[in-house]
Amino acid sequence: MPEMWIVNRLCTARGRTGNMTECQQNSFLAWLLMLTMLLTAQHASAAGNTLAGKTVFASRCASCHQIGASAHGGFAPQLNGVIGRAAGSTTDFKYSPAMKNAKLVWTEKNLRAFLQAPDSVVPGTKMRFYGMSDEQKIADILAYLRSFP
Repeated sequence: MPEMWIVNRLCTARGRTGNMTECQQNSFLAWLLMLTMLLTAQHASAAGNTLAGKTVFASRCASCHQIGASAHGGFAPQLNGVIGRAAGSTTDFKYSPAMKNAKLVWTEKNLRAFLQAPDSVVPGTKMRFYGMSDEQKIADILAYLRSFP
Protein backbone atom coordinates (compact mmCIF):
# COMPACT_ATOMS: atom_id res chain seq x y z
CA MET A 1 0.00 0.00 0.00
CA PRO A 2 1.49 3.37 -0.98
CA GLU A 3 0.28 5.03 2.21
CA MET A 4 2.24 2.50 4.28
CA TRP A 5 5.36 3.34 2.27
CA ILE A 6 4.89 6.99 3.24
CA VAL A 7 4.39 6.04 6.88
CA ASN A 8 7.47 3.78 6.84
CA ARG A 9 9.57 6.57 5.28
CA LEU A 10 8.42 9.06 7.92
CA CYS A 11 9.21 6.71 10.77
CA THR A 12 12.53 5.51 9.30
CA ALA A 13 13.61 9.13 8.92
CA ARG A 14 12.95 9.53 12.62
CA GLY A 15 15.09 6.46 13.35
CA ARG A 16 12.15 4.24 14.28
CA THR A 17 11.63 0.90 12.55
CA GLY A 18 9.86 -2.39 13.26
CA ASN A 19 6.34 -3.75 12.87
CA MET A 20 3.69 -1.07 13.24
CA THR A 21 5.51 0.98 15.79
CA GLU A 22 3.74 3.75 17.62
CA CYS A 23 5.27 6.16 15.13
CA GLN A 24 3.76 4.24 12.22
CA GLN A 25 0.37 4.02 13.88
CA ASN A 26 0.30 7.75 14.61
CA SER A 27 1.58 8.65 11.14
CA PHE A 28 -0.96 6.38 9.47
CA LEU A 29 -3.81 7.83 11.54
CA ALA A 30 -2.69 11.37 10.72
CA TRP A 31 -2.53 10.51 7.01
CA LEU A 32 -6.00 8.92 7.17
CA LEU A 33 -7.41 11.96 8.98
CA MET A 34 -5.96 14.34 6.37
CA LEU A 35 -7.44 12.25 3.53
CA THR A 36 -10.86 12.24 5.23
CA MET A 37 -10.76 16.02 5.74
CA LEU A 38 -9.79 16.59 2.10
CA LEU A 39 -12.62 14.42 0.79
CA THR A 40 -15.13 16.03 3.15
CA ALA A 41 -14.05 19.54 2.10
CA GLN A 42 -14.44 18.67 -1.58
CA HIS A 43 -17.91 17.24 -0.98
CA ALA A 44 -19.02 20.28 1.04
CA SER A 45 -17.76 22.58 -1.69
CA ALA A 46 -19.69 20.71 -4.38
CA ALA A 47 -22.85 20.79 -2.25
CA GLY A 48 -22.59 24.54 -1.72
CA ASN A 49 -22.57 26.72 1.34
CA THR A 50 -25.89 28.13 2.53
CA LEU A 51 -24.36 31.18 4.20
CA ALA A 52 -22.28 32.02 1.13
CA GLY A 53 -25.40 31.44 -0.98
CA LYS A 54 -27.31 33.99 1.08
CA THR A 55 -24.59 36.55 0.32
CA VAL A 56 -24.57 35.77 -3.40
CA PHE A 57 -28.37 35.82 -3.49
CA ALA A 58 -28.40 39.23 -1.80
CA SER A 59 -25.97 40.68 -4.33
CA ARG A 60 -27.16 38.96 -7.53
CA CYS A 61 -30.81 37.95 -7.10
CA ALA A 62 -32.56 39.90 -4.32
CA SER A 63 -33.01 43.07 -6.35
CA CYS A 64 -35.72 41.18 -8.28
CA HIS A 65 -36.56 37.96 -6.38
CA GLN A 66 -37.85 37.47 -2.85
CA ILE A 67 -37.46 34.42 -0.63
CA GLY A 68 -38.59 33.69 2.90
CA ALA A 69 -41.78 33.77 4.97
CA SER A 70 -43.10 37.07 3.58
CA ALA A 71 -41.91 36.58 -0.02
CA HIS A 72 -44.26 37.32 -2.88
CA GLY A 73 -44.03 37.87 -6.60
CA GLY A 74 -43.33 41.42 -7.64
CA PHE A 75 -40.74 42.37 -10.22
CA ALA A 76 -39.91 38.63 -10.39
CA PRO A 77 -41.41 35.47 -8.92
CA GLN A 78 -40.78 34.52 -5.30
CA LEU A 79 -38.42 31.58 -4.93
CA ASN A 80 -39.76 29.67 -1.92
CA GLY A 81 -39.90 25.98 -2.86
CA VAL A 82 -38.52 26.63 -6.32
CA ILE A 83 -36.60 23.34 -6.38
CA GLY A 84 -39.08 20.76 -7.68
CA ARG A 85 -41.58 23.37 -8.87
CA ALA A 86 -42.79 23.65 -12.45
CA ALA A 87 -41.44 26.69 -14.28
CA GLY A 88 -43.92 29.54 -14.64
CA SER A 89 -46.35 28.10 -12.11
CA THR A 90 -46.68 30.57 -9.22
CA THR A 91 -49.91 32.54 -9.24
CA ASP A 92 -48.48 35.82 -7.93
CA PHE A 93 -46.35 36.67 -10.96
CA LYS A 94 -47.06 37.27 -14.65
CA TYR A 95 -44.60 35.07 -16.54
CA SER A 96 -43.47 35.46 -20.11
CA PRO A 97 -45.11 33.10 -22.62
CA ALA A 98 -41.71 31.41 -22.99
CA MET A 99 -41.54 30.59 -19.28
CA LYS A 100 -45.20 29.51 -19.04
CA ASN A 101 -44.73 27.15 -21.98
CA ALA A 102 -41.30 25.86 -20.95
CA LYS A 103 -42.59 22.49 -19.66
CA LEU A 104 -39.67 22.52 -17.26
CA VAL A 105 -39.38 21.45 -13.64
CA TRP A 106 -36.81 23.35 -11.60
CA THR A 107 -34.49 20.53 -10.62
CA GLU A 108 -31.06 21.50 -9.33
CA LYS A 109 -29.62 20.48 -12.70
CA ASN A 110 -32.05 22.74 -14.57
CA LEU A 111 -31.55 25.62 -12.14
CA ARG A 112 -27.77 25.28 -12.47
CA ALA A 113 -28.04 25.47 -16.27
CA PHE A 114 -30.49 28.39 -16.05
CA LEU A 115 -28.22 30.34 -13.69
CA GLN A 116 -25.35 29.81 -16.14
CA ALA A 117 -27.27 30.86 -19.26
CA PRO A 118 -30.99 31.71 -18.84
CA ASP A 119 -31.69 32.31 -22.54
CA SER A 120 -30.19 28.94 -23.45
CA VAL A 121 -32.52 27.08 -21.09
CA VAL A 122 -35.67 29.14 -21.72
CA PRO A 123 -35.30 31.05 -25.00
CA GLY A 124 -37.41 34.19 -24.84
CA THR A 125 -37.44 34.49 -21.05
CA LYS A 126 -37.98 38.05 -19.86
CA MET A 127 -35.49 37.57 -17.03
CA ARG A 128 -32.70 40.11 -17.56
CA PHE A 129 -29.81 38.17 -16.16
CA TYR A 130 -26.85 37.26 -18.31
CA GLY A 131 -25.76 34.23 -16.31
CA MET A 132 -23.00 33.23 -13.91
CA SER A 133 -19.89 31.25 -14.69
CA ASP A 134 -18.65 30.68 -11.14
CA GLU A 135 -19.62 27.08 -10.30
CA GLN A 136 -19.06 27.61 -6.57
CA LYS A 137 -21.38 30.64 -6.43
CA ILE A 138 -24.04 28.66 -8.28
CA ALA A 139 -23.65 25.75 -5.83
CA ASP A 140 -23.93 28.23 -2.96
CA ILE A 141 -27.12 29.79 -4.36
CA LEU A 142 -28.62 26.32 -4.82
CA ALA A 143 -27.75 25.48 -1.21
CA TYR A 144 -29.48 28.68 -0.11
CA LEU A 145 -32.57 27.93 -2.22
CA ARG A 146 -32.72 24.42 -0.72
CA SER A 147 -33.06 26.00 2.72
CA PHE A 148 -36.48 27.41 1.69
CA PRO A 149 -38.51 24.29 0.75
